[in-house]
Amino acid sequence: MRFAVLGSGSGGNATVIEAGGSRVLVDAGLSAKQIAVRLEHMGISLASLDAILLTHEHGDHIRGLKVLMKSLNAPIYANPATSHVVREGIAGAKWKIFENGTRFTIGGLEIDSFAVPHDAVDPVGFVFGDGDHRFGLLSDSGHVTRPMIERLRGIDALFVEANYDDALLEADMKRPWSTKQRIASRHGHLSNAQTAALVAELHSSGLQQVVLGHLSRDCNRPDLAISTISSVSTATLSVCCAGQDEPCGWHQLKPSALSHP
Repeated sequence: MRFAVLGSGSGGNATVIEAGGSRVLVDAGLSAKQIAVRLEHMGISLASLDAILLTHEHGDHIRGLKVLMKSLNAPIYANPATSHVVREGIAGAKWKIFENGTRFTIGGLEIDSFAVPHDAVDPVGFVFGDGDHRFGLLSDSGHVTRPMIERLRGIDALFVEANYDDALLEADMKRPWSTKQRIASRHGHLSNAQTAALVAELHSSGLQQVVLGHLSRDCNRPDLAISTISSVSTATLSVCCAGQDEPCGWHQLKPSALSHP
């Protein structure tokens, strides 16, 4: 199994995952042109995608979807509430509907879904498995719940947001107080400290690789995010940041020495 973050941030989010002979795209928040260009940069074609999965309906996660589906025949996977909001204007698309908390398969990929607290209609996170590896994807989330931790326990790699540093958000002069309150709310975004606490819990159950995403350009820095997350783990954990402007490169999963649940 391997994955690559094509871009992550307020300007657009998209991640491609390969395993078991299947290739899926999670979110299409970049422009359709940029998704195609960045996939090509990673050595794969847009037409080779087997499916698109949506975490939620915000523009930075679906911006390119309408244009993308004009030239792509792959189905779109979403839960009922998200599909209801997004499907208008996307003529001819094949929709595959799942309920949060259920498991489904796409070719050789087994996918577990779980509910996420964020200010969207029904946001969702995913765990992808191929029998040997497990990869967790947790996008926008205001806080981490115990059920989320249990669904992510035993993963080998994790893509997770680390949106802001508490001190930098507090000191930010560009955003009004109401916006800062929303960002830091229980249905906003994860801070470096919140993400570090999640990683600390998961590291003991085999987590080896962490890719941080959705970093604020004003209220976070890659070096600060990496140092905060790395401080709660041992040297065996690999931590890096995905950026907004180019793909982060392929991350190849290695199975944990610990047995998966």
